[in-house]
Parts: sequence; structure tokens; C-alpha cells
Amino acid sequence: MRKFIILSTAAALSLGLSACQSKKADQAEDAADNRADAIDKAADQAPTEVQEDALHNKADAVREAGENAADAIDNGSATNAK
Repeated sequence: MRKFIILSTAAALSLGLSACQSKKADQAEDAADNRADAIDKAADQAPTEVQEDALHNKADAVREAGENAADAIDNGSATNAK
């Protein structure tokens, strides 16, 4: 049990440290999340399951791109990050 508590605490601390990012990176990630949310809403209205799945996949890709852009901004390599 003690080992579990120690590992859980270490994991929580590492997540807290990795979640620190600049305001500009937060804005980039938030913008991507907003676009992805809009795509997810469109997916919910898609006439077929295939279209719905494709739109959800696109939303996931937009979120991932936003996370990558935020990481690039924080790492100083944001030349093509949008």
C-alpha cells in the first residue's frame, strides 16, 4: 500500500509539472480544442456512422495538433505551430 501511495504521489507531481505551459501555448491549445469541439458537434449531426467517425477522427487530429503546437511554443520551436 505504501508503495502505491508513493507511486501515485510521484505521478501526480509529474503531471502537475508537465501541465505548466505559457499563456500563448494555452491559447493555441484552447483554440484547437474549440475547433475540435465544433467538429465533434458536426459529427453528432452526421447522417451516417462513417461520416460521424471520420469527423470524430478529424476532431482528435485537431486536438493533437493543438497539443503539439502548444508543446512547440513552450519548447521554442514554434516556427510552424498554428
